[in-house]
Amino acid sequence: MSVNTSGNRAAWPKKQREMRNHHMDSTRWNGFPFRDDDIVVSTWSKSGTTWVQQILAQLIFDGDPEVVAHSLFPWIDFRVMPWPETLQEVQAQAHRRVLKTHLPVDALGLQPNVKYLYVGRDVRDVVWSMYNHHSAFLPEFYEFLNGLPDREGPPLGPPGTDVRGYYHQFLDTDGGQFWPFWSHVQSWWDARNLPNVLLVHFAALKADPEGQMRRIADFLDIHPSAETWPRVIEHSSFAWMKANAAHQAPMIDRVLEGGAQTFINRGENGRWRDVLAPDEIAKADAVAAAHLTPDCARWLKTGEMEPNA
Repeated sequence: MSVNTSGNRAAWPKKQREMRNHHMDSTRWNGFPFRDDDIVVSTWSKSGTTWVQQILAQLIFDGDPEVVAHSLFPWIDFRVMPWPETLQEVQAQAHRRVLKTHLPVDALGLQPNVKYLYVGRDVRDVVWSMYNHHSAFLPEFYEFLNGLPDREGPPLGPPGTDVRGYYHQFLDTDGGQFWPFWSHVQSWWDARNLPNVLLVHFAALKADPEGQMRRIADFLDIHPSAETWPRVIEHSSFAWMKANAAHQAPMIDRVLEGGAQTFINRGENGRWRDVLAPDEIAKADAVAAAHLTPDCARWLKTGEMEPNA
């Protein structure tokens, strides 16, 4: 799906399909009562979602360390969350809302009055982080997740391999046991020129966190005071999040072995370099070239955009 813009008029992407599996139910967005200042954060998964949510929480709540973004900002399409109780809770929120999704644009649709942040990451780093996450799922979580009513498609099972095998499975099957990866990324890349869509890259956040945070704040028309800004930066750092993981990810010990320390893991890139051979590393580039436009593939790998792209 491509998005065409002409002058000040934009062709807003409409929802074209539903996506339902062991994790997601896109129908929860149908008729969702948006507010004009809502913020939607989208990623494929393990691309920096929690980090960006923490940044947004600190921007909205003036650097308050007690704010728990993971609990306050719901993943709307996550079918584990009870509905309509979750919708009622979201509607009762008086602060500026942040809503999470792992949907591609064509299974979500975009609203002109809502701000969208899309976070991307090199597929190799996504796989390494996803393996850490997937391999830590507790047996009780598989049983609960797969036993929920109205699941579509096959159940989710353990990885069944080491990280190298997981990497090849992910590339060979377009997302492994989860959901398509490449079309997800391309859909958001195609929407990048809309005035209410901002693409953020994990590598850029790592290289220049303050600069990227200011970019996000400007996009959202949030302007922290000089007094507030240092707190926002401090409480948005990965080191601070890791040190306060138990507070930042409550209840996650029911899902992952190791609980919050597993959920907020290392936030590092390039761990695959010590495991994969050169031809294995290059495989990701070849698969990306087969599925993505060249500019999108370049951005996903490096975080770099062509001027005015």
